[in-house]
Amino acid sequence: MRKLCGSTLLAAAALTIVGSAQSALRAVVFASGFTLPLAVVQDPRDASVQFVVEQGGRVRVVRNQTVQETDFLNLTASISSGGERGLLGMAFPPDEAANGRFYVNFTNQAGDTVVARFNRSANSLVADPASRFDLRWNGASNPALIRQPFANHNGGHLAFGPDGFLYIGMGDGGSADDPGNRAQNGSELLGKMLRVDVNVPDSDPIGYRIPSDNPFVGGGPVPARGEIWAFGLRNPWRFTFDPPERGGSGAMLIGDVGQNAWEEVDYEPPARGGRNYGWRLREGAHDRITSTPPAYRPLIEPIEEYSHSLGQSITGGYVYRGSALPARFRGRYFFADFVQGRVWSIALSIVAGGEATASDRMEHTAELSSTGALGNISSFGVDSSGELFIVGHSRGVVLRIAGSAPPVPTSLRILPP
Repeated sequence: MRKLCGSTLLAAAALTIVGSAQSALRAVVFASGFTLPLAVVQDPRDASVQFVVEQGGRVRVVRNQTVQETDFLNLTASISSGGERGLLGMAFPPDEAANGRFYVNFTNQAGDTVVARFNRSANSLVADPASRFDLRWNGASNPALIRQPFANHNGGHLAFGPDGFLYIGMGDGGSADDPGNRAQNGSELLGKMLRVDVNVPDSDPIGYRIPSDNPFVGGGPVPARGEIWAFGLRNPWRFTFDPPERGGSGAMLIGDVGQNAWEEVDYEPPARGGRNYGWRLREGAHDRITSTPPAYRPLIEPIEEYSHSLGQSITGGYVYRGSALPARFRGRYFFADFVQGRVWSIALSIVAGGEATASDRMEHTAELSSTGALGNISSFGVDSSGELFIVGHSRGVVLRIAGSAPPVPTSLRILPP
């Protein structure tokens, strides 16, 4: 073979790499070694730090992709875990840097829901367990919990909205088909989205205030507790806001787990409280139990649903607003199915009145599984740049969604000048 010098190759632009076909996305292991992780939460103070919530009660620290020996918080002695119980959610408020607070949602040893406030210690990677304060949903002199009649459908996700208020997703209390019709009962916090103002002094006796613009303050559209933001949810497993600071609309998107037939994605335009998402009368866009009337109408239809031929338990995700993935993914909503370990995204189109329609559902499971099956997907997360994480519950890993790798050369050809 004739030997070619480097100058000859450069001058002739003679080297062609023929690579194999590549997918647009891939999943890479970000951190591993967790036990039944349910969430990954970005540290608002430090871009290199994330917190991983384990169902059994530990909050682990990941710094520069390395899991630290010391836990941020350990609540294993305070919770019940297993099935749909455990340490279920965690969120930092927008003013966390000023007060060091954060919030967690868990089922206590009796199986009831507790939303607790903590502070960081002098070491920002270790919480102060003595700072715990449980929000008092039943008044200052009554138990600081939300009673759960059954072991399932606890909800558990927490998130601060663009308005700075804390939103809490509550399941309907469990069993099947909401036997107490709690999701349509205004005196119950179960089966609802709650919204409260936690920007109160440490000395506040209940730990929150009800925002004056909550939809049921003042008695309309039906008598209901003031903490309620929306009715008619079965088991909202992860809800998020399309982040305005990254060009998003501020809308809320909810993954609500279905009963026996349909999984759904609900869309709520910014500041549009008071909606009724229809459970138990509706499962997805379909009638379920119509023998009792709804608390009020209209019933809001989901913007997306899928049948149990595709998956059996939705895991809500995020609208992608990062920059590392191809531009066509920006503004798409990513979500998954916990049972089947499948991942999809949908395009969102804003229409009249700030509502949205969904289209172009794409499945990404195969391309994201190139390094191994995804397993049960319990959550998504975002880092400080808006890039997406996937939480692998059964695998004990946190994965990062990345763009495709450079093509792997399969043959080289020297072309004549």
